[in-house]
Formats: sequence, C-alpha cells, structure tokens
Amino acid sequence: MPYLGAHLSIAGGVHKAVEAAVALGCDTVQLFTKSSNQWRARPLSEDEIASFRQAVQRAGLHFPTAHDSYLINLAAADDALFHKSVEAFVVELERAEALGLSYLVTHPGSHTGSGETAGIQRVAQGLNLALRRCRGFRVQVLLENTAGQGSTLGYRFEQLQAIRQRLTEPERVAYCFDTCHAFAAGYDLRTTDSLNQTLQEFDTVLGLDLLKVFHLNDSVRPLGSRVDRHAALGQGHIGTEAFRCLVQDPRFAAHPMILETPKEDSQGRPMDPVNLALLRSFLKSSPSATRSGKRR
Repeated sequence: MPYLGAHLSIAGGVHKAVEAAVALGCDTVQLFTKSSNQWRARPLSEDEIASFRQAVQRAGLHFPTAHDSYLINLAAADDALFHKSVEAFVVELERAEALGLSYLVTHPGSHTGSGETAGIQRVAQGLNLALRRCRGFRVQVLLENTAGQGSTLGYRFEQLQAIRQRLTEPERVAYCFDTCHAFAAGYDLRTTDSLNQTLQEFDTVLGLDLLKVFHLNDSVRPLGSRVDRHAALGQGHIGTEAFRCLVQDPRFAAHPMILETPKEDSQGRPMDPVNLALLRSFLKSSPSATRSGKRR
C-alpha cells in the first residue's frame, strides 16, 4: 500500500509537522523547512534537528519530504533573481539534508518572458550550480510538473525531461507528479483509461522509475485550464476514480502520496482527515493492498 500523508504546518517548530502527521495517522509527511514566503530563515539549531529526526523515527514515517519556497525561481531571466534563487535553493538543500529528509520538491520556475528554451537552460544551470555546492548530500531533488500558468515551465513532461537531460548529475534529480497540475495542463485523469494513458506518456517521456512522490489534489478548474487551484478529492473536475486507481496501483505500492488540498471546507471543517479517509477506503477495497506491518 502507498504511504499516505499531507503537507503539514511547521508553526511552532519543524517537529510540529511530525506531530500533526501522527495525529492524522499518516505514513509520510511533507513540510516547508522554513517560511515559504521569506527568503531568509534562522538556521536550524542542533536541538531542532535532533528533535525532528527523533520524532520521525518514533512515528515511523517513510520518505519525509520538503517543498522549497515559492519565491525561488531558477528559470528567472534576471541575473539578480536567478543568483538569489540559487543561493536560496542551496539553503533549502542544506536544511533538508540536516533534517534527514528523503526528497526536496521544487517547481521548475517561470521564464518571465525569455522563452521556454532559455528558461529550461536556466533551470538546469541553477540546479547544476546548487548541486555542485551540495556534493555528497543524500536528499534527492524532485522536479514537480506544473499547471503552466503564465510563463511557468514544467507543464509538459518533455520540459521536465529537457531540464534533467542538461544536468551534470542527473541521478540526483527525479520527479514528483501532481494530479491537479497535470490535469490543468491538459493531461486527462478522469477515467481509468485516460489515467493509464497519461501514466504511459509519463513513462515514455520520463520513466516511471523516476517518479518518486505523488501530490494528490483535485482541480477547481477544468481540464487544460492552465490554472493551479487545488480542490478536495472528489470535489473538483478530476473526480475520485483517478485517486482510487492510483492508491490501488501495485506499481506505486511503496510511493508517498501526499495531500496538498485545502485544509478546511466552507464551514471550517478540517479536510485532511476527510481526504485521508477517502484514500484509506480505496485501500480497504483493493484486493492487492497488503503490506507487512501495522497501518495507523
């Protein structure tokens, strides 16, 4: 069975995301290692790092994952923003490594008018610079597919492929698949057949062996809208069939599947428990969903 989890808050300290994951019965967790809306961050103390690592170990969480700051834009044409983004991404890598995280998810960025070809080259340049400065790190970078709003890169699988092909250490970079982003970009997921077709295309272009993490999000906007707005599972244009198929797919039985859905509904009801319960109901109905060890 896949490892189910959610992106959770670090308010009060990075260990708080682990505590929240335990309370929700998660198998994995995603977090920001610092404020996502600020460039700078106070360095993590040795006590914070130790507390986080111990909390993850006690909780038995698999493949703990970070998402980098949304301010970072490795595709930026402006030199000042580009170099500022490289510096910030190095810090993200350092924090993820210190915390013992498995993955650091990043969006390819926005070319801001320079064009897709130039933007792709810029992202690869930025990743090469950052990875060179973080030699020996175990944390793996995951390029996330995007919805393609504005001049954002990564909305076609071929763009992600082009970035990785330009890396000097491609083995340090793999992929995160976001269902909302893929759907908004024009990849249909609504039926078993259309989902399988999209996954086949992913495999042909990128390779399913390089798909390490799923972000499970429904989409507020319709197929091909190129607008990134997440919805609760089954409450958007994707529907529930895609999520049932993904959690029951034996190819992804050891993959983290992480919610980035809205935290509350219009009445203020917490939605992570609702979305997780839906995914767990799909697992219970799957004849092949078995894994040794106790699930929470």
